[in-house]
Amino acid sequence: MSKISKFFKGGGSSASKGRGGPSPQEALARLRETEEMLSKKQEYLETRIERELAVARQHGTKNKRAALQALKRKKRYEKQLNQIDGTLSTIEFQREALENSHTNTEVLKNMGYAAQAMKKVHENMDLNKIDDLMQDITEQQDVAQEISDAISNRAAFGDDFDEDELMAELEELEQEELNKGMRDVRLPSVPSTSLPSRPGKMPACHFTFLMIKQRISSTRKRAEDEDEMKKLAAWAS
Repeated sequence: MSKISKFFKGGGSSASKGRGGPSPQEALARLRETEEMLSKKQEYLETRIERELAVARQHGTKNKRAALQALKRKKRYEKQLNQIDGTLSTIEFQREALENSHTNTEVLKNMGYAAQAMKKVHENMDLNKIDDLMQDITEQQDVAQEISDAISNRAAFGDDFDEDELMAELEELEQEELNKGMRDVRLPSVPSTSLPSRPGKMPACHFTFLMIKQRISSTRKRAEDEDEMKKLAAWAS
């Protein structure tokens, strides 16, 4: 049996054996300690390599034997350094895998707690009662909408008169006012003298008659316009 097999088979503390193996936190701590130890070993080997190179340069061809011995030691240190690099890569991969496994375990554990909590909450819920409650809420919303619509509609408060009769009465009043205005207009008397034979300046009486006629026509037009506007307002309301 190799030393590595003996180490993994017989190594570990008695507390870990009693629990059936180390916890993820303990394993991560051990891996980080090993990484730190190997990193220090790397620094030591790099220093030794630089030192052996300096010895080889110092002896050179003057003392080939000492120079070659220094280069051989340098090669051994470099080989150990390469082995440590590979070991550190393996340990780093193992540590990351263990960290991910630990994270997934914690996530699943917390999700299990949440599922149990939801189950406990739902134990006191009755689906039939929930359906009844939602139906009541819907009915009350419909009632509230009907009340809102009823309030927003315009109330008549006894205003039940016939619009056509009111418009007919209003037209009669306007016609009476128009007839009264026409009766108050006094037309000038026809002059006894004959009109001038040649065209030229219009007589004053003729001009006055035209002005009165135009005023009466304008009054009638304004009354008709007002009548149309009132009909449009009644139709719009």
